[in-house]
Amino acid sequence: MKKLVVLVSGNGSNLQAIIDRCHDRNDMHIAAVLANKEEVYGLTRATDAGIDAVVVASKGMTDRSQYDNQLMATIDEYAPDLIVLAGFMRILTPEFVRHYEGKMLNIHPSLLPKYPGLNTHQRAIDAGDTEHGTSVHFVTEELDGGPVILQARVPIFEDDNADNVFARIQEQEHRIYPLVIEWFCQGRLEMTEGNAVLDSATLGLHGYAFE
Repeated sequence: MKKLVVLVSGNGSNLQAIIDRCHDRNDMHIAAVLANKEEVYGLTRATDAGIDAVVVASKGMTDRSQYDNQLMATIDEYAPDLIVLAGFMRILTPEFVRHYEGKMLNIHPSLLPKYPGLNTHQRAIDAGDTEHGTSVHFVTEELDGGPVILQARVPIFEDDNADNVFARIQEQEHRIYPLVIEWFCQGRLEMTEGNAVLDSATLGLHGYAFE
């Protein structure tokens, strides 16, 4: 049984998709959900599912290293096999990332390496893109720069706004993030020498392709 710790900062819709995927399984379960602020709905989702919901408050803390050390200490109490970032809105220190190297995943709303950072939907629209998407990747010290594992693509139509694109992408996120977590917990997925490796095959720039 693989243990997960999920980090959230808000609503936790991806968290809910992961909770649903873990339900009644004997190969993975969520040991705790941690948030950096109180009164986020992700914590309510955890409590409703009988999962430990813990706040490691970042408000008022200006020293990123101090906060990340406190967060690491809390995470390590659960001895997780995998850390899952599900809308955790903090830039993590290199020390934190190295501590969990190869066992921390993130989902980013773009077809990485395009559009790292914020406001990805509007940036794609402004660039005239006809396609956008989302990427699950291992976390490395480079922001949104870790090896991609799996992507999902969605169209952008002429009359779309950022909200339309967000809704389309979020639906895909709820499909692919739990799947990648399942791969990891089944021992099929790992990060080796800076590459994502699935079923002993090194994945390319855009990760695994179903085609």
